[in-house]
Amino acid sequence: MSALYTRRRKKPEINLVPLIDVLVMLVFTSFVTMQFKSITAMNLTLPKAESAGKNELKDSLTITITKEGALFFNNQAVKPEELGEALKQVAAVRKDITVLIRADESSQLKYAIEVMDVCNKFGLTKVRMQLKDQ
Repeated sequence: MSALYTRRRKKPEINLVPLIDVLVMLVFTSFVTMQFKSITAMNLTLPKAESAGKNELKDSLTITITKEGALFFNNQAVKPEELGEALKQVAAVRKDITVLIRADESSQLKYAIEVMDVCNKFGLTKVRMQLKDQ
């Protein structure tokens, strides 16, 4: 009689429904707990096109960027490493001074961004952009 009652083994199965449920819950939880950071815009005040290169701001310092990326701090040539030290000294005396960045129209944007980054690093937040006069 034992030969008639031989047990057949079930084929092993992987039940996918609980796995999908767990995966959906993990994704949902990650979206709920995720911290979204807002994109910060640069605080720039651009001059009007017809006055670009003509008006000089009183009580400001000027950083000029040539198309090759050379820097001039108040019309004196400086290296990028020296610019940070010069801005640090200015910020120690007065943080509310306006920084006017005059960039040649064919200069790369990265040079202007690097100068703005150094200004922000030392607390000089009044940064204005102006195209270099031709």
